[in-house]
This record gives sequence, structure tokens and C-alpha cells, in this order.
Amino acid sequence: MSNSYFPRWRLADDSEPGVIIAPDERLSWPKNVAMGAQHVVAMFGSTVLAPLLMGFDPNVAILMSGIGTLIFFLFVGGRVPSYLGSSFAFIGGVIAVTGYAGAGPNANIGVALGAIIACGLAYTLIGLVVWFVNARAGGGANWIDTLMPPVVTGAVGAVIGLNLAPIAAKGAMGASGFDSVMAMVTILCVGGIAVFTKGMVQRLLILVGMILACVVYGIFANGLGLGKPIDFSAVSAAAWFGLPHFAAPVFKAEAMGLIVPVAIILVAENLGHVKAVSAMTGQDLDRYLGRAFVGDGVATMVSGAVGGTGVTTYAENIGVMAVTRIYSTLVFVVAAVIAIVLGFSPKFGALIQTIPAPVLGGMSVVVFGLIAIAGARIWVVNQVDFSDNRNLIVAAVTLVLGAGDFTVKLGTFTLGGIGTATFGAIILYALLRRRK
Repeated sequence: MSNSYFPRWRLADDSEPGVIIAPDERLSWPKNVAMGAQHVVAMFGSTVLAPLLMGFDPNVAILMSGIGTLIFFLFVGGRVPSYLGSSFAFIGGVIAVTGYAGAGPNANIGVALGAIIACGLAYTLIGLVVWFVNARAGGGANWIDTLMPPVVTGAVGAVIGLNLAPIAAKGAMGASGFDSVMAMVTILCVGGIAVFTKGMVQRLLILVGMILACVVYGIFANGLGLGKPIDFSAVSAAAWFGLPHFAAPVFKAEAMGLIVPVAIILVAENLGHVKAVSAMTGQDLDRYLGRAFVGDGVATMVSGAVGGTGVTTYAENIGVMAVTRIYSTLVFVVAAVIAIVLGFSPKFGALIQTIPAPVLGGMSVVVFGLIAIAGARIWVVNQVDFSDNRNLIVAAVTLVLGAGDFTVKLGTFTLGGIGTATFGAIILYALLRRRK
């Protein structure tokens, strides 16, 4: 591996099917563009859905996902292949601090943005510590594993999904029986894509499922007049290119106390990403762990500063890499540029805004449920031993605190259910650990 900050990408021999393209290798530029476009498609469904569920401008989210990916690329020196998209971990906290009701733009978006920036700062500070430890001792991940073992990160991840359950249920019920039925149809569309398809279609289940649900909704609403029809007039009136709707942050301690704990989940996601890519490529990427945290943290702060969502490394794009066996980091530069171009298209944003509310309600049930199950999956993958009473108590208490939205008020400072559950899990595990 090159000792320079950036690798000297060498042209890969991809003449043999299935050959691994390493992070420090490159394809021909036509193939780079094709692969970059594929990664944009992979991240698209989730990166667009997250801002819609929070009342953010999807154009800004797409734009900042591209810029965030480039920031990450710079911090890791082009060594770790990754795409940064909208993080679902922020949804519960954002809805809680803004009181967003799920219709149109979020009127209190500034309060959420300030808290997202604070979360990105906390994440960046964690990354700097890991970066420093890496530089001094060649390690960096061990203390994170000790402080936040799988039983803790799994519980916190599950809590974020469970905390959102009432919001998902309310969104799926809608304003009429037709809305409720269409939300259930949306769930069936996504489930059908997940179970009965294969290959890339299955990996794009969020995007394909949402498109299919919109088509079904259009048949019943626009065709048969059974619901509010989809209106495309705003799409035809929108310009092809223009600035998205940026927003300014507002910093409030109460909001920051609720959202800053999300940094713990971002650490767990990024840690898992780096280790997964290390395993797939056969390269030890742990040395770049601190830099990856800092890159993700800075990207989240930059995104929040202009009205974008918090960002995180995307499992969807790991799936694309696993299927194609192409890990060249230059592919993600191309993907980022494509996303930035899309972010400057008002017509693209107007098309996204035509997605019917019942479809978003059904999608929220699926996505929030998957967030909860992803936390439980951390327990399964890491074989957490629940015959150990310490693990049992930590997981049980964390789930109830978070799902019940247990809130702590200290003067003017308020710590909501997700924050209480997060810090409670870390502290409880540390205290019980002494009694081994």
C-alpha cells in the first residue's frame, strides 16, 4: 500500500468475471461512471425517504449526500470505499424536537439542524480520539468495543426504531379508510419485492417498492377517484436546474440533548462498515477508523449547516460492492458528483414531493421496523449471550426506557427517551461490568 496520503490508483485488470477490484485500483472511466450511477440508484430510495419523513428538502439531502461522500473521501485519503446517505437514526429525535406532523415542509427545521450539527461535533470528537489512539498505538477500536459492546449498540439501535413506532402507526392510519388500506398495500409492495425478487431489484426494495406502491395508488386515486389524486402540475412547472431550499440552524440545548446521543449509533454503523469492507477486501482498514469517524462527523455538520439530514455510511452500497466485488474508491467520487447534479434539479425535487402521504405512511412502518430489527441483528451477528444476566438487564432496561420515551428533566435541560436509553445503557453496562 502506498505511503502517500492518497493511493496511486492503478488500472485494474477486470477481464476475468468476479475478480476483486481493490480500493486502490480503478476501472476505465466509462465503467467508473456506470458503477457510480449504480451506487446512486442503490442509496436513492433511503436517502430520499429519510428527509421526506422529517419534512426536510430531499434535494438538499441528495446534494449533501454527494458533498458528504466527498468529505469522507478526503478524510480517509481515498482508502475506505463508502457512500454517505441520509441517516434514519435522526428521525425520531427530529420529529420529537420539531413537533413535525408529517405533512409538507418542517416549519421548525432550524431547531433540528442545530441539534444535528451538535451530534456531528460529538461524533467528530470521538473520531479525533480514535484517530489519536491509532496514531500512538496502532489501535483505536478496542476501547469503543469495551465501552459500547454489541449488547449496548444493539439495544440502542432497536430503541430508535421502537421509539418511532407510534409515529409510524399514526402515519399509516392516515385520514381515511382508503389511506389506511393504501398504507397496507405499500407494506405488501415492499415485502413482495424483498421476498419474491432477486439480485439488484431486491437490493433496491425501498425504491422499487415505493414506485410500485405509487403506481397502485395512482390507479385507484387518479383512475378510479377513490382518494386524493397525485398532482404532477408542480413537476411540469419546476425548472430543470436551480438552487434547493437551504435552511439555517437554530441551537437549543433541549433539542441537542435529545439528538446528540445518535452519535453512538453512527459510531456503531461506521465501525461495522469499516470492518465489513475489511473482511470483503482482505485489507486491514482499522487504521483509518478514526479518520472515517471524523469524515462522517464533519459531513454531518456541513449537511446540518445548510438544511440537510445527518449522514451515515450506507449498507445498501456495501451490498452493491459485495455483489460486484468492485471496491474502488474512485467509483464513489463519481457517485457523489452525480448526486450533487441531481441536488440542483428542482424538477427532481418536485417529482419526489408527489409521493402520496399513505405511501409514505406505509414506508415508515417498514423502515422504522427495520431500524429496530437492525439493532436486534447486532445481537444475533455478535452472538450476545442473554444467559448472562448483565446483558439481559442492560438490554431489557434500555428497550423499556427508549420505547416508553422515558424523559429526564434537569432544569431547562431535557433528555428524551432515546438519549436516556443510550446513556443509560452505557452507564448501566459499565457499572454491572465491575461485578463480573
